[in-house]
Amino acid sequence: MADPGATPIKRALVSVSDKTGVVALGRFLAERGVEILSTGGSAEALRKGGVPVTEVAAATGHPEILGGRVKTLHPKIHGGILARRDDPAHMAELAAQGIAPIDLVVVNLYPFEATLASGGDVAACIENIDIGGPTLIRAAAKNHGFVTVLVNPADYPLVTAEMTENGNATTAALRRRLAALAFSRTAAYDAAISTWLSQVQGELFPHRLVMAGTRQQILRYGENPHQSAAFYASSESRFGVATAIQLQGKELSYNNLNDTDAAFECVAEFAAPACVVLKHANPCGVALGATPAEAWARALACDPVSAFGGVVAFNRPLDAETAREVAKIFTEVVIAPRVEDAARAIMGEKKNVRVLEAGGLPVPSQTGLLVRSLAGGFLVQTRDTGKTEARDLKTVSKRAPEAKETEDLLFAFVVAKHVKSNAVVFARDKATVAIGAGQMSRVDAARMAVLKALDAAGKAGETHARTEGSVVASDAFFPFPDALVVAAEAGATAVIAPGGSLRDAEVIAAADERGLAFVHAPLRHFRH
Repeated sequence: MADPGATPIKRALVSVSDKTGVVALGRFLAERGVEILSTGGSAEALRKGGVPVTEVAAATGHPEILGGRVKTLHPKIHGGILARRDDPAHMAELAAQGIAPIDLVVVNLYPFEATLASGGDVAACIENIDIGGPTLIRAAAKNHGFVTVLVNPADYPLVTAEMTENGNATTAALRRRLAALAFSRTAAYDAAISTWLSQVQGELFPHRLVMAGTRQQILRYGENPHQSAAFYASSESRFGVATAIQLQGKELSYNNLNDTDAAFECVAEFAAPACVVLKHANPCGVALGATPAEAWARALACDPVSAFGGVVAFNRPLDAETAREVAKIFTEVVIAPRVEDAARAIMGEKKNVRVLEAGGLPVPSQTGLLVRSLAGGFLVQTRDTGKTEARDLKTVSKRAPEAKETEDLLFAFVVAKHVKSNAVVFARDKATVAIGAGQMSRVDAARMAVLKALDAAGKAGETHARTEGSVVASDAFFPFPDALVVAAEAGATAVIAPGGSLRDAEVIAAADERGLAFVHAPLRHFRH
C-alpha cells in the first residue's frame, strides 16, 4: 500500500559548497526526469558531469548580484519552496505568479567552521558566512510536509533509495527526519558564528550562550544501565577522546569516555615521559620515567589494586616494551598520542581492551569552556590552565624545601589538580606513593592516602612506609593543622598548599614544630 504522505519530486534546487556526491545525485535525478535548478559552481560541476541544469538566474529572471551574495533570495525560489501543496490559495498564487513548485532542496553551507579552524582572519570568516543557504534550508525544512531537504552528502542515499522504491517520491517520515537534521545544521552553523563573534569582541560569557555538538556515538547506557546516553563532539580543536581512533576493543561506555578524558588531560601536563593510571575519574597512580615503560611501572606501584580495570594514559607513543607490561594486567582503556605497530600487535592479544590513538596531546594552557548541567540551567567556566612554577612558591615555614623536594612538590601539586577535592597527594621521586581523593574533610583525605600506602606496601612485601621521605600536596588550604600533622606522622618532609585559611598561622606553626618545609602556592585547584 502506498504511503499517503509520499510526495513526488519533480523539481529540485541544488546549491552546494561541498560538491561531494553531487554529480552522482544530479545524474540520478536527471535520469528520473527531475528538473534541476542550480547556481554558480554547483551548476558548473553538474554540467561537467553531464547533468542538464537550469540556472537560478534564468528561473528568476534576475542575475546574481553583489559577487554572488544574492542569487537565491527571490520570490520565485522561496515561493516554490514554501507553498503548501494542500492549500488551493497557495497553488493559485503560484500559478498567477508563474512560479513552479520546488520539491527537493539540496544545500550545504559556505565553510565558515573550516575557515575559522584554519586560522582565517576576520574578513575571510565574514565572507564565509552563508546567508542564502540557511534561508533555503530553513524554508524547505519548515515546509517538510511537501518538500525534501538535504544538507549532508551522507544523506543523499536515503533520498535516492526512497525515490527508487516509491516512484520518485519520498515519505513523510523521511522528510520529517531530514527537516530535523536541517534545522540542527543551521542552528549549529549560527552557534559557531555567534561564538566566534563574541570571542572577536572579547566577550567570554555572552548574554545568550549557544552551543552545538555532533553526535559521535549512541552509548549502550549512561553511568548506570538504566540511564540512556550519547557522546557528542564539539567544535573545540583539542586532542583527546573526541579525536581518538579506537584501534580495538569493545565499544566505549559513558564511564570509559569520562575516565579516559580525565586521564589524558592529566598526563598531558607533564613534559617528561609520564603515565597516569585512573579509576572512577581519579588518578590512582601518576609517575614520570626515563621511558613510558618505566613511568608505567612506577605509576602502577602506587595503587595496583585500584589500577585493576582502570584507564591508562601515556604522553608518549605506546611502544612494544610498554605494551607488553600493560598487557599483564586487566585494563579497560589505554590511550596514547600514537600507538606503534608492534605495540598494536601486542595489545591485539587482549581483544577486549579498548586501545585509543588520540593523534596528539591536549595543550594544558589551551583556553576553552567547561560546561556542567544543573536543574534548569548549566554552569560554564574556563578550563583550569593554571600552572605553578618554583618561582611562584612562598616559603612560610622556618625551613625552606631542598631542590629535590621542590621538584616533587610541584609534581604532586600538578597531580592534585586532577584529583577530586578534597585532594591530598603524597609523592616521592616524581611518582605518587599515595592519593587521597574526594573526601568530605581534608584530614580524611590525608588519612585515606596513608592507609592506601600502607596497604600497597604490605601487599608488595615492603617493610618500610612508602610515605617516608615523601612530599605532600593539598589542592586547597588546610583549614586546620590536622591533615598536615597526619602527613608529618606518615614521614612526609615537605608540604605544598595554597594559603588563605583563618588558621594559617596554626598550620605553619605545626609544620615548624615537626621540621617540615611548607610552601604556599598562589593557586587553588578544586575539582568537583
